[in-house]
Amino acid sequence: MASSEAHVPARVLATEPALELIASLRAKYGDVLFHQSGGCCDGSAPMCFGVNDYLLSPDDVRLGEIGGAGFYMSPSQFEYWKHTQLMIDVVPGMGGMFSLENGTGKRFLTRSRVFTDDEAAALATAEGRAAG
Repeated sequence: MASSEAHVPARVLATEPALELIASLRAKYGDVLFHQSGGCCDGSAPMCFGVNDYLLSPDDVRLGEIGGAGFYMSPSQFEYWKHTQLMIDVVPGMGGMFSLENGTGKRFLTRSRVFTDDEAAALATAEGRAAG
């Protein structure tokens, strides 16, 4: 990367407690993935599933990877969240009824922050190159 190019930020990151819980779930269930819920039954929680237990849509947007797990959301959710960086964290509580952390006494939580103008420009440039 040339020094004149802006750093391209990750669209999704995870805290150390989230990475530890992901590692624990992967040890128990094998490969997992995340899908950012858009509401309904479990609000807007990041949901963790076994890779063979959740059917991704061909249109789902892959934001990146956390703890070896792909992180996805629907195109309509992405339109809402595309200006933000997601930070997946863990807090005490009951996980989503279908999410693998349910029953651990912990649940995943999405925190977010708006990208700076420079970060947004870097993302647009990088994603434009990837599409081309």
